Amino acid sequence: MAKRDYYEVLGAARGASAEELKKAYRTKAKELHPDRNSDNPNAEAQFKDVNEAYDVLKDPDKKAAYDRYGHAAFEGGMGGGQRPGGPGFGGQGDFASAFSDVFEDLFGDFMGGQRGGGGRSRAQRGSDLRYNMRVSLEEAFKGVQKTINVPASVACEKCRGSGGEGGAEPVTCPTCSGMGKVRAQQGFFTVERTCPTCSGMGQTIKNPCKQCSGAGRVEQERALSVNIPAGVETGTRIRLAGEGEAGMRGGPSGDLYIFIEVKEHAIFQRDGVHLFCRVPVTMPTAAMGGEVEVPTIDGGKSRVKVPAGSQTGKQMRLRSKGMPALRGGGVGDMLIELAVETPVNLTSRQKELLREFEKLSEDNNPEGRSFFGKVKSFWDGMKS
Repeated sequence: MAKRDYYEVLGAARGASAEELKKAYRTKAKELHPDRNSDNPNAEAQFKDVNEAYDVLKDPDKKAAYDRYGHAAFEGGMGGGQRPGGPGFGGQGDFASAFSDVFEDLFGDFMGGQRGGGGRSRAQRGSDLRYNMRVSLEEAFKGVQKTINVPASVACEKCRGSGGEGGAEPVTCPTCSGMGKVRAQQGFFTVERTCPTCSGMGQTIKNPCKQCSGAGRVEQERALSVNIPAGVETGTRIRLAGEGEAGMRGGPSGDLYIFIEVKEHAIFQRDGVHLFCRVPVTMPTAAMGGEVEVPTIDGGKSRVKVPAGSQTGKQMRLRSKGMPALRGGGVGDMLIELAVETPVNLTSRQKELLREFEKLSEDNNPEGRSFFGKVKSFWDGMKS
């Protein structure tokens, strides 16, 4: 069976530039890689054809011979030429080198490496920290300033964060030449691993600082002052930039995140910017009307009129007596919910008066009269 034209295998035009050929090769190699085509039994053979074609066309001498003689250039008799990949054209090493480009495209992101030959920065950013803070509802209403103690890593003063004795700067790692990774050839594949000498830093320290053992940071508890703005609620997150752990070997510090939890209140329940307060009222007050005095979250008092005939569950609204919205945006309301209280521990005289009142109030309970009327109709219907 005649071999396919190498340009056709790559999907490139004759006369294509080296960059165009490389681009076409990468596209085809990605498309036909066996790991991406487990359901295609021909993918492996096609993948090998693509690599064979590019192994020839990427080399100017091989390409010139192929353009002139075609596949015959690499068969016996044409100037002692060799098959692609044979000793006359650099052997397996050239093929593996060609394949390493597409290997980086396919797997570079998963290896965590950097494309190209640039080395890694020696500095590493410090970790972010989380601090859980509980505040009262009154503190959430007014805002408050609190001092917290945060155990964290801080820059070593002795080496000024460099990690080297006396502040000496690190040197380029001799094993990976500053890349932070090393490559190993395994057949057709080039595998990248984290450099074992510098642990991926790209640099090493000849004389580590005795105070921090070369890390450039030490453990220390710090006292920080935190401003809690008015209106915070459970789940609010406050970010303090640069107040997290110090970076490795002079790297930037991480951030500190304060997570707020507002404690439950004995009187008020909160729903966003609104507050609820359940207020008990006596039966006479609920029946005849009157006034009750209720507290407000700012520490003040408000007198609320109770309409005559009020029932348990009736709500009244106090405008702008709720919580402030975080970062401005107005103030919520306070909702008063009445709870008509049934008296307990009655004296004989009180019971006597209530029985007399009950006899005189048959026409004063419209809800009860309506309910029991429906019950009677229900029972009559069941009998019939």
